[in-house]
Order: sequence, then structure tokens, then C-alpha cells
Amino acid sequence: MIRTATPADVPVLHTLIRELAEYEKCLSEVQVTPGQLHEALFGPQAAAYAHIAQDDTTGSPVGFALWFLNFSTWRGVHGIYLEDLYVRPEARGGGHGKALLTELARICVQRGYARLEWSVLNWNTRTIAFYESLGARPQDEWTVYRLTDEPLTALATQP
Repeated sequence: MIRTATPADVPVLHTLIRELAEYEKCLSEVQVTPGQLHEALFGPQAAAYAHIAQDDTTGSPVGFALWFLNFSTWRGVHGIYLEDLYVRPEARGGGHGKALLTELARICVQRGYARLEWSVLNWNTRTIAFYESLGARPQDEWTVYRLTDEPLTALATQP
């Protein structure tokens, strides 16, 4: 049901990423190309990893998890940061999301990683309830900040 993505999965991963962005109401923000995705996952300096959820009967991809390593200075070990988790609407409720998270939790435990972390949109109450049912807890004492586009460039060009 869950397997590690291969280079042959790049086109379906690209499609699933676009589906996720559409669900999150920000499809226009997706800029990644299949080539960039391939390089990030399978290039010589791969920086991310992906797992595919497959339908048990047809074997067709119904979801994915894309993640990368982070590091805890307090714990002194890596963790996993889950960048994206998505299951197609018609496959939701079938255990695919839980299976993807279970696989990432297994990787953490097997490798001695301290944390499995991710972000979720505040309006996505159904997903929040799902995460909390697994024992995940929001880190409400932290606020995520982001620099992109012009502000990122402006800061980078400061003397």
C-alpha cells in the first residue's frame, strides 16, 4: 500500500502536488516542474524524499508524502519534516494518510530521529482532527515565518 517513490513516479507526483495545491486554494502558486522535482528527489544532491500510497486493488497511486530531514539542536539528531501529505478525495477514509504517516514514524524510530513535524492550514479542521486522533499536538507557541520572492531577494542583497 505504501512504497518509496521512484524516478518513474515523478509525473504522478507532479500531478498530485497540483491537486493538493488546488485543494488548498493556491494552484496558481505552484511553479515546480517535473524536472525540478526529479532533481530534488533523485538528483546527485537530492534534498527530499517521497512515498506513494497505492490503491490496494488497482495499484494506482492515490496519495503521497514528500519530506526532508531537519535537525534538532536541542536533541542533537535529525527529524523528518513532512512538507506535503495528500490523498485524493475519492480515496480518503481508506487508511492511506495514516499509512503514510505510519511509514514516516517507522523511519524516525528506525533511524533514531527525534521528531516528525509538519504544518497544517488552520481552516483544514477535518485534517487537524485526523492528526490529533493519532496523538499529534499543535505547537501553538510557535509562529511560522517565511521569506519568498521580492522580500527574500531584498534581504539577500543587503550589504
